[in-house]
Amino acid sequence: MDGYATDHSILATRARTLLAAGRPAAAGPLIAVLRSKLAGSTELAELEARLHLAQGDPEAARAVLDPAIAAEPRAALLLVRAEARLRCDDAAGAAADAAEAVIAAPDDADAKTVLGIALIDLGHSADAIPCLDEAVAARPANPWYREALATAFERDGQAAIAARVLADGIARTPAHPGLRTAAILLAMRGGDAAGALALAEAARRDGAVDARVMGLLGHALSRLGRHDEAARSYAEAHKLAPEDAYVRHLAASAGMRPAEEMAPAAYVTAVFDGWAERFDYDIIGLEYRIPGVMRQMLGEGALTTPWLDLGCGTGLVALALGDVATGPATGVDLSGAMLREAAAKNLYAELIQREAGTFLAGDQRRWPLITAADLLCYIGDLRPLLEGVRARLEPGGRFLASIELADADRHWVLGPRGRFLHGRAMLEASLAAAGLRLAEAREEVLRLEAGQPVCGLVFRAVARNADA
Repeated sequence: MDGYATDHSILATRARTLLAAGRPAAAGPLIAVLRSKLAGSTELAELEARLHLAQGDPEAARAVLDPAIAAEPRAALLLVRAEARLRCDDAAGAAADAAEAVIAAPDDADAKTVLGIALIDLGHSADAIPCLDEAVAARPANPWYREALATAFERDGQAAIAARVLADGIARTPAHPGLRTAAILLAMRGGDAAGALALAEAARRDGAVDARVMGLLGHALSRLGRHDEAARSYAEAHKLAPEDAYVRHLAASAGMRPAEEMAPAAYVTAVFDGWAERFDYDIIGLEYRIPGVMRQMLGEGALTTPWLDLGCGTGLVALALGDVATGPATGVDLSGAMLREAAAKNLYAELIQREAGTFLAGDQRRWPLITAADLLCYIGDLRPLLEGVRARLEPGGRFLASIELADADRHWVLGPRGRFLHGRAMLEASLAAAGLRLAEAREEVLRLEAGQPVCGLVFRAVARNADA
């Protein structure tokens, strides 16, 4: 090793540079050398914690930081632990650590930014704005600070100011795709598909594109009814990030034949396998309403016969219906990890890992009640699945399900988060074509997403010749 590299300060600086550049594999050997030189120091604790964070292990980072902070609560250590807590969904703990870091280092823009992000996660966007505004003032060209400040303004109901914050950031750092993505998403959430399209096309002209920008360009085109152009944008996004399951889903969806318009099984499985352990906590925190509305639709008469829960997930529908649909219940889901969470609740007599349409085609049982919460949003053309449901319903049976509502009443579109949105007229036509009738429908805010309401329909359908 060259003589200059034996100086631990040089090694530490190089390790920080590599970690900041997203190269933990290169930083790891340097930090290993520093363990003998800096053993027990706060500098080593910070570097090791940052390495764990870069490797995707926030719990390991906290294990390193907790004793170091107890011994010497330096601002740098508190800031790294705040980042680790954010990744562990501990926004309150992150806010406390970041606040201490700001007190210890009032001019630290990073600490103010982490505190602002934690306050946003806690629902205190108005309090986050001054912290983030000071961080942006200190480093006006930092794109990540601007994204956080724009998020705070949007969550506080000031979308126009959020758009100006992002526009100023784009003018300062025009090559940064993240700012472009944030601006496009802001326009989409505000219902301005034309504005989103203009922003995405400008990003493409300026060369500030990545897979997300191209995917959002496709969404904007799809919202405007330009589906052929949207398909080409999704295909370009796939070329930029062929390993990304979400982008593969977009590209595949755009090229589907009518009978195949549904999210690929591999995509759905990957999303929910990775989400299963924290799903209940996350979704309840987003004010999830679908199971409760289904419970209201069933009324008070107890149903003591078998029933089927399609796309059962972790079992939240069975939990909500437990006092009126006493079963036995059968749950069907693509995600093995979600089914394991459902099994732990002990609510189902039977759990089956299978795609819903495949199950309905292969299982010959008939059911007085079939439910499908948050399943139809992964299918474009609803008719094939609804035909399967109709074939498996007992005479007089009920089908309870939900959709996310599209702006265009007679069509479906692929939404910005990879789920399909359906118009009410399209739903009724699809039900009728499958031999079902819409008996009851309630427009609801299904849940929150990025602080914004997800509007949809929870409905009850019966066979066309059945009583309501």
